Amino acid sequence: MCQPAMREASLTEQENSAEAELDEILDGLSRPQKTLSPKFFYDARGSILFDAICELPEYYLTRTELSIMQMTIDEITTLVGPQASLIEFGSGSSLKTRMLLEKLDRLAAYVPVDISREHLLSAAESLAADYPAVEVLPLLADFMQPFELPNPNVMPLRNIVYFPGSTIGNYSPEQAHSLLQVMHVEAGKDGALLIGVDLQKDTAIIERAYNDKAGVTAEFNLNMLSRINHDFGANFDLNLFRHSAIYNDEYGRVELNLISECEQTVLIGGRSIHFDTGEALLTEHSHKYTLEQFSGMADRAGFVVHKVWTDPEQLFSIQYCLRV
Repeated sequence: MCQPAMREASLTEQENSAEAELDEILDGLSRPQKTLSPKFFYDARGSILFDAICELPEYYLTRTELSIMQMTIDEITTLVGPQASLIEFGSGSSLKTRMLLEKLDRLAAYVPVDISREHLLSAAESLAADYPAVEVLPLLADFMQPFELPNPNVMPLRNIVYFPGSTIGNYSPEQAHSLLQVMHVEAGKDGALLIGVDLQKDTAIIERAYNDKAGVTAEFNLNMLSRINHDFGANFDLNLFRHSAIYNDEYGRVELNLISECEQTVLIGGRSIHFDTGEALLTEHSHKYTLEQFSGMADRAGFVVHKVWTDPEQLFSIQYCLRV
């Protein structure tokens, strides 16, 4: 029997100004509460470290989401229907993405969208090799802004935006709303959103997930400074910062910070940024939602939650939202 020829992943790149990113970094570091966007976690090493986090015993999110996917994949496939284009915000090569590529009926194309070139190409090429019947069209872009989708060889009947994990929680409610609006645009007419949403639960379970004993999450957090050193010519000394992750019950979110261990000055983009001893640099919020909270946010962005699947302990949810 003849085997189909392996498809190569054809990269589409949209302009992403390094100058604009440096301006964003400097703006965040100039605020009273110094802040960096979580998108700067994901260079090649950051992506590898995040994959390692997903395997940690304390990190319930990935295994719980995967177990939900395994139980519901046939129902998901039926809801999506045939000849869809799967647009993943973030480049995934995990079991969850592979499960969809294997199970979805006559998938027109798989479009992973990411800002980390190396990780995007690596994941896309791996999936293109393993699923030669699927056209893989990686797109290098910042998915916080609307982008132009590449044209697949087979015209999709509908677009399905896929956002697994709990990444939607990394954004403030205002940012999450804006991101959902971008997803609404990219889903297009008759499109849908398949998204992972972490749920509110016991504080101890949450804090363990972000303070693993092996220190991988701490390394991941600190790697953001290494990436900014490499890409933007900064001189952060990683030994002078420590990882902190605490759940803020009032706001329903984990707060990831890098704490300055001493008074210091960091140079970046011709600017001097001063840190006091004990000063926090905010790198991520990870919001946990109730089902009602997320439904309301989806509704305001033009989606209606059509179906929700959870695990027996209701730690995590996968939600299928229709574009209206």
